[in-house]
Amino acid sequence: MIALAAVVLFADQASKTWAISALSDGERVTVIPRLIQLRLLYNPGAAFSIGTEMTWVFALTSAIAVVAVLYTGRRLRSPAWTAVLGGLLGGAASHLLDRLLRPPGFGQGHVVDFISYGGLFVGNVADIALTGSCALLALLSLRNVPLGDVTDEGTSERRPLPSADEGSL
Repeated sequence: MIALAAVVLFADQASKTWAISALSDGERVTVIPRLIQLRLLYNPGAAFSIGTEMTWVFALTSAIAVVAVLYTGRRLRSPAWTAVLGGLLGGAASHLLDRLLRPPGFGQGHVVDFISYGGLFVGNVADIALTGSCALLALLSLRNVPLGDVTDEGTSERRPLPSADEGSL
């Protein structure tokens, strides 16, 4: 989980560094005509620029998500859930770094977005990881795939961890 999160975090932050240097003059680069374009935006809000005046709330939410994923991931045994939580952790941690370290200031930083999807919305690599992880989370929950199994403390008996729909996430 931590390794995947690190890969997502590094890929997202590296791609944002590239986007800032390559697209900072307002340049737009067509990757797939009418489908994917690269253009630099700084987003103070959430998806679709919702809540632009509440940046600190998104910073706090990202911090809570990071802590919750780390707590939940302590006893993972399922490779699929490990992938889900790794993607969520990497995406949330990268957005948290943006909120904490990017202008205009600590806790108010804007997320760097640069991948435009047909003019509908603009996102980044962390958004791809978060969206993919949420889709897999929904699939695993619908299929009642447990997070894994753990050994009860003080015994050698193993029991399954509850699935996400049983209130563990």
